[in-house]
Amino acid sequence: MNNRIKLPLFFTVLMFSLFGIAQPKPKADLLKIVDNALIGASNQYKFLMTQVPAGVLPKTYLATKKLETSSSTWWTSGFYPGSLLYLNENANDAAILKEALSRQSLLTKEQFNKGTHDLGFMMFCSFGNSNRLAPSKEYNEILMNSAKSLASRFNPITGCIKSWDHGSWKFPVIIDNMMNLELLFWATKNSGDSSYYKIAVTHANTTLKNHYREDHSSFHVVDYDPTNGNVLIRQTHQGYSDPSAWARGQAWGLYGYTVMYRATKDKKYLKQANDIAQFMINHPSVPADKIFYWDFNTPDIPATYRDASAAAITASALLELCKYTDAKTSAVYFAFSEQVIRALASKTYTAPIGTNGGFILKHSVGNLPSNSEVDTPLTYADYYYIEAMMRYKAMAK
Repeated sequence: MNNRIKLPLFFTVLMFSLFGIAQPKPKADLLKIVDNALIGASNQYKFLMTQVPAGVLPKTYLATKKLETSSSTWWTSGFYPGSLLYLNENANDAAILKEALSRQSLLTKEQFNKGTHDLGFMMFCSFGNSNRLAPSKEYNEILMNSAKSLASRFNPITGCIKSWDHGSWKFPVIIDNMMNLELLFWATKNSGDSSYYKIAVTHANTTLKNHYREDHSSFHVVDYDPTNGNVLIRQTHQGYSDPSAWARGQAWGLYGYTVMYRATKDKKYLKQANDIAQFMINHPSVPADKIFYWDFNTPDIPATYRDASAAAITASALLELCKYTDAKTSAVYFAFSEQVIRALASKTYTAPIGTNGGFILKHSVGNLPSNSEVDTPLTYADYYYIEAMMRYKAMAK
């Protein structure tokens, strides 16, 4: 090989190393595991379809062997149809698609719901996926109205979208709200109206300033004074303690700031996503199988609960984030995601078909301090697990 060939090759390798152009490639054995897991997920959800009464949506399966459901107003209402849409995308199954569209229709009226910040979860995981797969004027209209309703909760004084309307807080903002900003970016792209984009960016900037600690972990709730925007209190409402790092909250932030970078290409969001990722994957409490404990700082580790939902959200986020980083970091994120998917696909976390109330994953935690949904299946754990597997498969193409 002469020097004229060596030089370009050197710079090509350097470019891959510096800019992460060469993406990691999925492993053949794990792709086979994923394919089988997705087939199993479809069969499990066909069982779940027979368990859910008409007019409601599944939430969890309680230890009392009772399926818990919700109306369309509950924040998790979009995950069941969203999961079905992903499964149909993978398998092209008419029965699954019919169920997805039928349950999704229950959410139609929520496009005008101005009483919740969770319209991204509710409407973008459902109608957003439907519109991605089969674009329509009807879906566009529903999503635009949903974005308008979400934007109505923005306060320019606090620089945030208000999360809850209950409790003693004045203007509470939770880290989960980062997940709802994707709907606003879609709205600007779809309509050309930049106001949605500006709201999303302002909210993300305020959250970056006030939710995060020096170690790049986050509080769960920040309460603001709506008259002047001052921070009143910082709490970790669903975690072990206010200073602790609630696992699912860290995952919401990681996913949210990854989306922020995708939507804006602003490097400060990429840095934030990387900082959160490094905190999470390098934390000394992370177990060998990478399925996080429900809180990174709970003192009863390892004799405490795992949270499959936090791990699934993280795996899906890292599979996107690895596309934006240098090759070395990308490989670390990719390998971590692979370990999570392997673990979740194992018998330890995946329920046999016909058990677990019809849910795919076991061992998630909703709100341990309130003794709510502790060590149970959760519909959003299934959703992000399916999404992670779909993203992994797509990277093989």
